[in-house]
Amino acid sequence: MSEIKPNDAASEPSGEDKDWAAAKAFFDNLKTKVPRPPKPQYAVTIAVSSRTLFNMVAERKIFVEEGMEKYVAHQVEHENEPLKPGAAFPFVKALMNVNARLRELYPDSEELFDIVLMTNNHAQVGVRLINSINHYGLTIERFCMTGGQSPIGYLKAYMTNLYLSKDSNKVTEAIEEGIAAATMFMPEKDSGLSDTQLRVAFDGDAVLFSDESEIIVKQHGLDTFFEHEKKFENLPLAQGPLKCFLEALGKLQRKFYAKNERLRCPIRTFLVTARSAASSGARVLKTLRSWGLEIDEALFLAGAPKGPLLQKVRPHIFFDDQMFHIEGAQEHGTISAHVPYGIGQKYNKSKLIEEPEKTK
Repeated sequence: MSEIKPNDAASEPSGEDKDWAAAKAFFDNLKTKVPRPPKPQYAVTIAVSSRTLFNMVAERKIFVEEGMEKYVAHQVEHENEPLKPGAAFPFVKALMNVNARLRELYPDSEELFDIVLMTNNHAQVGVRLINSINHYGLTIERFCMTGGQSPIGYLKAYMTNLYLSKDSNKVTEAIEEGIAAATMFMPEKDSGLSDTQLRVAFDGDAVLFSDESEIIVKQHGLDTFFEHEKKFENLPLAQGPLKCFLEALGKLQRKFYAKNERLRCPIRTFLVTARSAASSGARVLKTLRSWGLEIDEALFLAGAPKGPLLQKVRPHIFFDDQMFHIEGAQEHGTISAHVPYGIGQKYNKSKLIEEPEKTK
């Protein structure tokens, strides 16, 4: 009886597999000056809509008044004209600066900001968006263009840590899906922003924290609120919709601290709250401590307007759940982002969506 030898062909890679491995190795070793996007599972992913990244008020007017076909035709006709910067533009530039510093300290690290353009624009508009991104030297390689459909269903697939849009309905939908999100607004005047440091300001209740304390204020008044906060001073507040984003910022900050770069860290965070420090501030600080999170500056205003102080802070973005604080920040030149979450939304009387005026 002849000996039957095992078939070694199955254990050896085929010629096609070898070709694919060789091709992949070739492209992986290509030298390029363009930074490659980090792997999503390690990155802090910021999804921005086209109308937050760029000022598209005039284009939006065409869409509203003349319809989709005229809008797309206009965009194609003007695709070699860069769009003007929008509300999120300085924020995105600051994110890129942080990435550059991280790559200097950690050349092989995937823990970086990854910016995704998340838009319901038609793919035909993509050329103008790409041309505009390249014109300004922005590093945005991942796009999601849904051709009129809501992009919210894709946010989790892109592992989104923060979603910024002009559409408050989409933002609300994202928050309901458990994703940090906010509606962005342009300031009424320009203010000089740092070119070397990302500065992010957060309100506390209904932004970093839940709205449980705000409910007490609205329903029972300040005295009951102060008593409640003193009684539960050592009980951490529940987390709010943007706690996870502060957590992501803290993770990247610690990478600089590990290299003895705390004083030169290109990320700085601010808590800007209407709370009073002596009457209700301790619970806030103890909550952050219980989460293992740091905030660089805590500013307790005891009900004073936030706009003048934010004018001194000059954040690239300021998050708040109350529209009157957003409007006050806008008046003083602060780029603001409304977080439509919690009981405060029942008291918002302002217009939440910036739309072009229709011609009569």
